[in-house]
Amino acid sequence: MISTHEVANQVPPRTDVDEFAANVPLVEAVARWGRAGRAGGGRAGSGAPAASDLHAVGRTVGSAAFQRDAERANTHAPVLHTHDRWGRRIDEVEYDDAYHRVIAHAVAAGAHTSAAADPGPGANADRAAAFLLFAQVEPGHACPVSMTHAAVPVLEHAASALRDEWMPRLLSRDYEPDLVPGKASALVGMAMTEKQGGSDVRANTTLAERRGAGDAGWGAEYGLTGHKWFCSAPMSDAFLVLAQAPHGLSCFLVPRVLPGGERNVFRIQRLKDKLGNRSNASSEIELDGTSGWLVGDEGRGVATIVQMVTRTRLDCVIGTAAGMRQSVAEAAWHVRHRSAFGALLVDQPAMSAVVADLALESEAATLTAMRLARSYDDDADGAEQAFRRLATAVAKYQVCKRGAGHAAEALECLGGNGYTEAFPLARRYREQPLLAIWEGSGNVIALDVLRVLAREPEAFDAFFAEVGAAAGASRVFDAALADTRSLVREAATLSPDAAASVARELTERLALVLQASLLLRFSPSPVAEAFVRSRLGREGGAQYGALPRGVDVGAILARA
Repeated sequence: MISTHEVANQVPPRTDVDEFAANVPLVEAVARWGRAGRAGGGRAGSGAPAASDLHAVGRTVGSAAFQRDAERANTHAPVLHTHDRWGRRIDEVEYDDAYHRVIAHAVAAGAHTSAAADPGPGANADRAAAFLLFAQVEPGHACPVSMTHAAVPVLEHAASALRDEWMPRLLSRDYEPDLVPGKASALVGMAMTEKQGGSDVRANTTLAERRGAGDAGWGAEYGLTGHKWFCSAPMSDAFLVLAQAPHGLSCFLVPRVLPGGERNVFRIQRLKDKLGNRSNASSEIELDGTSGWLVGDEGRGVATIVQMVTRTRLDCVIGTAAGMRQSVAEAAWHVRHRSAFGALLVDQPAMSAVVADLALESEAATLTAMRLARSYDDDADGAEQAFRRLATAVAKYQVCKRGAGHAAEALECLGGNGYTEAFPLARRYREQPLLAIWEGSGNVIALDVLRVLAREPEAFDAFFAEVGAAAGASRVFDAALADTRSLVREAATLSPDAAASVARELTERLALVLQASLLLRFSPSPVAEAFVRSRLGREGGAQYGALPRGVDVGAILARA
């Protein structure tokens, strides 16, 4: 072949980096809210520092080998096998070995349940940081990792024998992908939504019929019959499932392998053909007399499983922050190594402003995620629990909704390369919308905020006590905080329909003053000033890169 040119001015691979050390806001957040430093709210942290473990995770996910596995897990999608070669029903999903290597690393690092296995002040911040690092590079596996993390508080309501059997398996750092009897570890998923109801789980029609007259072994056993429209990670070892029992909607633990070693009835009808999240299988399933064990009380299914929903919402925030960090890291790397029109892109004001603005959004999301994670530690008092009740919802709404647009702008920084599947931001662009949908899309979350306003006004008191800690640091912030308080008071007086019409505005404003408060207190002044002026003061333009005049772009970029 004739050589027509030499490859020049292409960006080198961004591999073999410590992704934890490279993420300055995350390092600072762990020092502040994790075991390595003082805890949130002025309470002293405890336990061994986590920094060394997180640096090890950072090096793992930043390695070329892990990045290759992340790509392969998504380009070699899971395959459903409903029957074996002899016609026997097996209902198994085959994943590429790369996926198993990725999730094995995450489980070994405790990204799923380390905070429950070794609780204490800062434990959830450390776990959140590990989860963020893994999700930054390969987000699909984070679904079963998150659900297993979120299942722990739900299993606390199970019969003692059921809890004693399953809890050690959830806390294990071993990973065994096959559905075999006697496993020492387990991943747990959930199956709630059905065709006719979606988020309206009280419309579920799956039935649960009691088996036997008394409790034995794992507690009350039921036979479940019906369908589930979305069931992700169907090769998980067990699922928390909602079904209609005689006394109403109830929560059940449904194992794939029964205590005697035989397979439970769990018919995988098909895998969803999703926009993104390709490495993670999502399925439709049928249950037909499937064995399930009651968790919590009959008729209290939503109240029982809400702890799982809340913690998966937390992980949606962390996962979106992870995606934003990947977007910023890849964009910043590109502009520091690519020249155009006679200069590096990073030295050109239009481009540097875009990347700096993306970094602002990423830092705000990271601080919000880590502060929220700290509020889930077992030393949380009543005020802290009330704060997280509201803050989780408002953060899930705002942070996750910002994810898709953020990914699109970062992708554009790479030009045509960014739009190809050879680079990771195309995959990230298809991933980010999921986290705005999973565990409650925008309207569901905004209406949940209104329910908190009506039923738990103390949550707003706790929220504003936290946010108000930054009062006096910025006149723009103080004005926005006063306006947000006023809108809360107004919403409390409105009819349900009228309140619903302002629910999104209210939720967005609450989220923005929370993020601004965290940045004003914990980030350098150039970062906090730029965020407050652009997001609260509405200076500059609506698109990324149209920052207010006079902001210190160089100082912001230095943290990217």
